[in-house]
Amino acid sequence: MRRSVCERCSRPQSHCLCPLIPSLDSRTRVLILQHPDERAHALNTARLAALGLRNAELRIAERVEEVLDDGATWLLFPAEHAVPLSSLAALPGPQRLVVPDGTWRKARRLLHLNPGLSALPRVSLGAGLVSRYRVRKVPGEGALSTIEAIVAALNALEGEGRFDELLRPFDALIEGQIAAMGEATYRRNHLRE
Repeated sequence: MRRSVCERCSRPQSHCLCPLIPSLDSRTRVLILQHPDERAHALNTARLAALGLRNAELRIAERVEEVLDDGATWLLFPAEHAVPLSSLAALPGPQRLVVPDGTWRKARRLLHLNPGLSALPRVSLGAGLVSRYRVRKVPGEGALSTIEAIVAALNALEGEGRFDELLRPFDALIEGQIAAMGEATYRRNHLRE
């Protein structure tokens, strides 16, 4: 017997996150490019981000037809030549931020398969950011989930703390995962020493 699933947030009805998902405006347009393998992932933070931002679009594809390089479009992905995100805050007019979603390997594959995307000017988040994603092993400092990266980026561009509300469903999702696995299992497998 299949569990009933919320059509909006794709969570089981008993764990629906919709009451926690805000509806936030942003000057910055956000385009989230999700690797198809991530669509059915239980912890789909890209979907939560797209639902919580009025000026966001979620595209699920390995190849994208076009991503306009109009001088106001930036790729949020680390690189040696990436510009610090804080430097965009002073630019006039709305900006568009393209955010790949997937494991690091899948995100790199999206860039490899889409030369236009890979050619976009890159921006990076500031140093010292630590993920709240306590049920996943992350490769290190600065390795954030998609929703965390988007919140950090928008806060840097439009005002510190302005988009923190977007993390409420994410935090509830993590707490729900910890509750489902049990405290002992969580401590044994996920707590950092």
